[in-house]
Order: sequence, then C-alpha cells, then structure tokens
Amino acid sequence: MPDIRQQDAHLRSRRTAWALSIVALLVATLALHLVRDALDKAHVALVLLLVVLGGSAAGGRLLGVVLALAGFVVFDVFFLPPFNTLVVADPLDWLVLVVFLATGVVAAQLLTRAQREADQARRRAEEIAALTAQAQTDAAHAAALREADQLKDALLATVSHDLRTPLTTIRGLAHDIVRDGDERALAIEEEVERLNRLVTDLLDLSRLKAGGVPLSLALNTADELMGATLQRVSGAATGREIRASLDPNEPLLVGTFDLTHSVRILGNLLENALKYAPVDAPIDFTVVREGPMLAFRVADRGPGIAPDERERIFTPFHRAASARPDVGSVGLGLAIARGLADAQGGSLGVTPRDGGGSVFTLHLPAADLIDTFETR
Repeated sequence: MPDIRQQDAHLRSRRTAWALSIVALLVATLALHLVRDALDKAHVALVLLLVVLGGSAAGGRLLGVVLALAGFVVFDVFFLPPFNTLVVADPLDWLVLVVFLATGVVAAQLLTRAQREADQARRRAEEIAALTAQAQTDAAHAAALREADQLKDALLATVSHDLRTPLTTIRGLAHDIVRDGDERALAIEEEVERLNRLVTDLLDLSRLKAGGVPLSLALNTADELMGATLQRVSGAATGREIRASLDPNEPLLVGTFDLTHSVRILGNLLENALKYAPVDAPIDFTVVREGPMLAFRVADRGPGIAPDERERIFTPFHRAASARPDVGSVGLGLAIARGLADAQGGSLGVTPRDGGGSVFTLHLPAADLIDTFETR
C-alpha cells in the first residue's frame, strides 16, 4: 500500500508539473508578445529558457525537451520575422533557433542528471544515517549485554563463594546427626554434596571466564591420564562396559597438559556418556596421536546431538533438546570442560558417530619422546 500511494502521489506531481509548465509557457509567450517591439532576440531566448529549466526541474527531462521544442516553435512563429509563420527571413536567425533548441535540450538533460545524482546522494545519506543509527543501537545493546554478563559473572562468583561456608556447616551437622543414628541425615549429606559440586562448578566457571584458573602443565603419559579417568568414573559406571584402548602404533604417548584438569574433562565426558547411552551399549574410550596433538575420544551410542546444538551445548547453562528430563544437570559440565581444554592449549568438540551416537574429542598438546628425555 505505501508503494502504491507513493506512485499515485508521484503521478499527480508529474501531471501538475506538466500543466503548470504549459501555463507558464503560454503566459510568457503572451507577456513577451505584448512588448515584442521593445525586446531583443536574446531577451526572448532567455525568458523561454527559464520556462524550459523550470519545467525540467519540476517534471523531468521529457517535459524539458517538450518545452524546448515548443519554445523553438513559439520563438520562430511569434518573435522572428515574418511573424505568425514558420518561415525565417534572416538565415542567421536559424542559428539563433538551433542554439536555443540545443541549449534547452542540453540544459534539460543536465538538470535531470543533476537531480538524479542529488536523489541518489540523498538516498545514500539516508541509508548511511539509518545504518549509523542501527550500528549505534547494536553497540549500545552489545554494551548492555557485556555489562549484564559481567554483573552475572560477579554475582555467580560472589554467591558461590559465600555458599561454601553454610554448606560446610550443614555437612558437618549432618555428619554428627548420622553418628547419632538418624539415617535421614544421609540424604542431607547427599544433597549437600550435590550443592557443593554445583558451587564448585560455578566458581570454576567464573575463574575460567576471568582467566584465573591455575594450571600445572607437565609431561604426562596418555595411559596415565586414561587410567586416572577410569578410576574416577568407576563408581558411576556400576558395571557398565567402557572399552579403553591406546593407539597400537604408538602405545607410549606423551603430552604436555595438566593431569588433574584433564582427568576432570574426560571424566565429565565419560559420565555424560554413561547418562545418555543405553545400558547395554559399551562406551569406547580411545587415544591416538594426530600431528602435534593427542586426540582422546569418548564415543557413545546415545541419542546423538542435532547439528544446531553441537556448539551450543558448550555454552553455560545450556542443555540439549534431546537431554532426558531425569538427568540431573544444569548445563555447566561441558562449558567448564571446554574452558579447561582451551586453557591448556587444546580443544574440545563433538561429531556424530557412524551408526548413531556422538563422539567427543579432546585434543591436548603432544610431546615427542626424544624431547622428553632431553628435557629430563
């Protein structure tokens, strides 16, 4: 609708311009005719050119050309002897007429081009102004989001730190009650331990964002890391099959990484696999050398992760749409795991597994045995 109204308004404007230009030509012709004997040819030409320029400015190039042709006829018929005919007595008057026509047509062309360029410049200026306003709005929005994110991180860090003391007190009281024979305190201890793990995750997330996680990078073997990880998840496995294997081509793989943090990363991946994979489906836990990196893989037969979720699951507090509602998680484990991997110069990602499921791959910097012995 707005385009149709604009077109109608433009059409009415063009019609008005044509009507006023024709009236202006008639009025100019009548006025010049009344004082024809006192005028020179140049005076007539200038007045008629003014009408041509005015019409071009109001109605465009076509109207300007039409007015130039009409002015040519008016000039010849009413202001060049013999009057009231198209005959020209003086051959030099043809030069005057041709110059007048050419000047009128060229002036109409130039004026139209100038108007078009001015319109284009105005539209570009409006677009630039709109883009600038949008950029300012986006910048303000981004600044507000950054400020909100900083406030959220500060709040999480403060609340998490302040929760440590009451949780420790509650745990101690529950432990004393258990010794008195009240078994209900066992549930309190379990819930306190769950809250304590959540608080620890929140603190670690805050430290990762602030770049304050302490690292102890050292030379460690891949089998040592895998063994420590399997020991950590042994309680959660409850008899589930985890098939661990080293690279048969390079059974002794060495890397430079923080053993404690790396155990936490891989333990998180194995625990997730145990949560989401079917009970009767084994979980494959492998490591191979890939160029300058060690690639630790945890492959399960779970429901898999949708393509648009494969990056979002690594953001804090995000849970995949395929996650079961009975799995107790607030969506911090993978975010912390990726942060710990990045802090060590590694990476963490997920890909679909052939036949169904997911493959989580942790890359950590590898080390060559020759360099290891020389360093020692």
